[in-house]
Amino acid sequence: MPVTIARPRSLRGEIIAPGDKSVSHRAIMFNALSNTDTAHVTNFSPGADCTSTVEIMRSLGVEITRKDGENGAGDSLTVKGVGLNGLQEPSGILDAGNSGTTTRLMSGILAGRDIMTILTGDDSLSSRPMGRVVKPLTAMGAEISGRANDTLAPLVFHGGSLTGTNYEMPVASAQLKSCLLLAGLRADGVTTLTQPAESRDHTERMFSAMGVNLQKNGLDLVLEPSELETVDVEVPGDISSAAFWMVAAICHPDAELLIRNVGINPTRAGIITALQMMNADLTLIDERDVAGEPVADVLVKTSQLKGIELDGDIVPLLIDEIPVIAVAAAIADGETVIRDAEELRVKESDRIAASISWLNGAGVEAEGTPDGMILAGGNTIGGGQFQSYDDHRLAMSLGVAGLISSEPITVLDPDVAGISYPSFWKIIEEFGGLVG
Repeated sequence: MPVTIARPRSLRGEIIAPGDKSVSHRAIMFNALSNTDTAHVTNFSPGADCTSTVEIMRSLGVEITRKDGENGAGDSLTVKGVGLNGLQEPSGILDAGNSGTTTRLMSGILAGRDIMTILTGDDSLSSRPMGRVVKPLTAMGAEISGRANDTLAPLVFHGGSLTGTNYEMPVASAQLKSCLLLAGLRADGVTTLTQPAESRDHTERMFSAMGVNLQKNGLDLVLEPSELETVDVEVPGDISSAAFWMVAAICHPDAELLIRNVGINPTRAGIITALQMMNADLTLIDERDVAGEPVADVLVKTSQLKGIELDGDIVPLLIDEIPVIAVAAAIADGETVIRDAEELRVKESDRIAASISWLNGAGVEAEGTPDGMILAGGNTIGGGQFQSYDDHRLAMSLGVAGLISSEPITVLDPDVAGISYPSFWKIIEEFGGLVG
């Protein structure tokens, strides 16, 4: 059912960011592969993507209990590890839903096992590139087949015998890196990965906490086969989810929001750097460390923004936030140019084309490029009815646009936000922005 958002008189208050999706996925997967102790995971992401990971691990014989969170807190789970070699052959197909993280990390877990598994997902996931993980896993000895010459899901894992690899990654991708490190845990010999640039390092941090023999030398990672020790995880708030409220506050004419418990891992915090480059009034408060991850409360206020250029090494650190950065760039003073973001073409949607489509429809001067977009700036975002193309980040970016637009914005397919942020529209309603 469509929702319509109109700009409320003010945006003031506090928000608790939902549990980080990236950390939530890893907390379940890694503890499932750990020794047979039970791990406790708190503030787990309530979104559908992370639920897909939970259900797949259950299908593989892992005992997981789950209790819904209260008062804005994430869910609480217990995970009983089965060890690196304890997964059971499932009776049916493993469904990752819309989650690329689940699919690519599970590929590293399922590769080279003496069980047969089939991993699939929804129509969107089945169109996303999987050859980038299949090719190096096959080179390690895994037997994997899939659609379109083994580049698209469903993927079938037939076993094989894994050996360590020395692999130069073609893209800076936390999903690819994590997939190969997970395979390397069970491989015969050392696995060495060379990254072209830094990407989010949640896997490295959690592996370190779980006793894995993993060394980092610059952009190189060297992993020796290792057992995992069970570890309790308190999941920090998701900075990708918090980004929507950051942009809403800095763009609204009368706003001050405190977003609590936000993970500010340097390999994820590119959004903070970008917004500060745009002259955002953004302050980190009570910086602290929680379960090996840096966390802070983020105070954001109405700001006079300026256009910037985003390219190079910062782009992998904010790739998921570019659709909502485009909202801020639309009203900023001066041109914003985004380059080196071709990865956006193969997300849940073509996020470049989809973003430019709705921005133009709302009266914003913007154009797409093969690897990014150019936004003229100085625009007033108008109203209209727009589709998110079943992309949760586009749906929520449209929601933010509605909070600052001159006329109401209607999102025709809003439910997709539940993939990562089920309470998103409820929070907009509480701010007085939901009018239909």
